[in-house]
Amino acid sequence: MKVYSVKKYHPEHKSLWNNFLKESKNGTFLCHRDFMEYHQDRFEDESFLIFKDEKLVAIFPANRKNELIYSHQGLTYGGLIVGKEASFKVILKAVKCLLETCQNLGIHEVILKPTPRIYHIHPSDEIDYILFKLQAELIRRDLTLAIDTKQSIEISSSNRKRGLKKAQKNNLVVKEEANFDLFWNQILIPNLDEQHGVKPVHTLEEITYLKSKFPNNIRQFNVYKENIIVAGTTIFETDNVAHAQYISANNDKQELGSLDLVFHHLIHEVYNDKAYFDFGICNENQGKHINSGLQSWKESFGARSISHDFYSIFTKNHIYLNDVLI
Repeated sequence: MKVYSVKKYHPEHKSLWNNFLKESKNGTFLCHRDFMEYHQDRFEDESFLIFKDEKLVAIFPANRKNELIYSHQGLTYGGLIVGKEASFKVILKAVKCLLETCQNLGIHEVILKPTPRIYHIHPSDEIDYILFKLQAELIRRDLTLAIDTKQSIEISSSNRKRGLKKAQKNNLVVKEEANFDLFWNQILIPNLDEQHGVKPVHTLEEITYLKSKFPNNIRQFNVYKENIIVAGTTIFETDNVAHAQYISANNDKQELGSLDLVFHHLIHEVYNDKAYFDFGICNENQGKHINSGLQSWKESFGARSISHDFYSIFTKNHIYLNDVLI
């Protein structure tokens, strides 16, 4: 009989964790330990590795707050990351073992935010069925706006077409940059402060550090008019998806068409081989409201909605997995 066991993550597991992540079917570089640990001082890490006998079959990036465990709150998504060869039965038993372990540790609830399907390398919906059996409660649903590049919707917005023509008329230029200083200091930070009174999730030092660790996954594209930066976007790139992590432009964006130019360039030239181009969410207030203006703007590029769900699971409900297999 195969024995399933759970181990709490320890730094000695770093190589094992990262190597497994590379061969997983639903993990991305966000779950790499170097990415997770850039802000380790803000979270109490409570990540787990799940084994079948001596073989690692799943990892769970997580942090703990009192008697709750969260899919790591420093990550956009995560959930249970599983191996390409893992069968439904293996994943079922891995989840059951994980919840039993959490219950034994005095944890009564797990908040799970699975990786959206567009980021999966292979079909990985086993967890959706398991959540149903666990009587998990859907507690939040965000909408992310993405373009399916193989079945893209033609841009019908006259604003986007006019914006592109303005950018060309103004002789704007898109450049990929190795550093983030100009965009962060002259565009992003001032805009976020003026419009929302907030700062970027990542400081300039943090995004520079992450770029050094993931040079092929984090890329910066700036737009210039006569060598002066007027807009930019920071892209988080995975196997299937190019995700716009930050988007910002100066106050002349409507007259210059700067954002129309950069996204036309990225969607049709730089990332035309990706399955999806993801503009990110438009939700506010924990998913309960949608910024309609931002939603419409992203849709005007041909992007359409994909849900990103958050679930609450009571650890004691692992007993509901006992009768799944007949």
